[in-house]
Amino acid sequence: MDFGKNAVSSLSPVVHSCVTVNNDHRGPGELESSVQQEQLRVYYTTLLDAWGQPYWWPARTRFEVIVGAYLTQNTAWTNVERALRQLHLRRVLNVAGIRRVPLAELEKAIHSAGYFRQKAQRLKAFVAFLDEHYAGSLSRMFAQPTEKLREELLALNGIGPETADSILLYAGQHPVFVVDAYTRRILDRHQLLPDKASYDEARALCESALNAEARLHTRAGENPDPATHTSSPHPSPALPHAPGRARPHGACHLPSPMSLAKRTPLAQIYNNMHGLIVGVGKHYCLKTRPRCDECPLQKFLPGVK
Repeated sequence: MDFGKNAVSSLSPVVHSCVTVNNDHRGPGELESSVQQEQLRVYYTTLLDAWGQPYWWPARTRFEVIVGAYLTQNTAWTNVERALRQLHLRRVLNVAGIRRVPLAELEKAIHSAGYFRQKAQRLKAFVAFLDEHYAGSLSRMFAQPTEKLREELLALNGIGPETADSILLYAGQHPVFVVDAYTRRILDRHQLLPDKASYDEARALCESALNAEARLHTRAGENPDPATHTSSPHPSPALPHAPGRARPHGACHLPSPMSLAKRTPLAQIYNNMHGLIVGVGKHYCLKTRPRCDECPLQKFLPGVK
């Protein structure tokens, strides 16, 4: 991808006007990074204006987020919801419950999520880790510095970068961006980052772009945290949710206790962006037969005037 001066001029007028200011002194690499970051910031505001707060992740407790992060690996979220419902019905959707439930019963409960034997063992291993290092306390665990805890999570069997970052952001309110398959697909199709780029490259790009967005909110005195229900520059057009009113196509879920949890403005923006990307990926940027003509980001595709 070539983001020289000619490429900058081919961007949408909104992005072009932002990235061409004071860029003459920058080298090619810095200019490319600036263009990518500004493009992502425009995507963020475009989606937020179109759909409002995505209220992601849908969960009642921190531990439910963690269990969901394990179960959603290699399966659709609808299958995870069925498994979570079974755990809730058995009254084991908590640390003590996973600790005491027999392995065979746990496997049966999460069968719908696929790879149920493997995932059951990994859930047991997580609780054992929590017991050994933090006396079974999620509060103690999430009080750790982000990078330290991330390394500990990545050392556990079955936790890769996406799962670790999901746990950190959505259960622990740590400011880390979650890169998933939808993120990679959107970045690749919009020629912002090739699909073969590493997880850390994609995360760094998204975090750099959204950090700048958070600084703008801070300078403007705005609070993007939906838990406060005040000063949000992009209130959801579908809330409060009246009976029979449809959610905006692309928005992910109605508010849940965890989606309304208190968090820093930066963590909230990461939360928003990932939830919005999930909406794009699920409804428009499909793996095959993408519905670009209906997507709010269609106007930013390369070659679209």
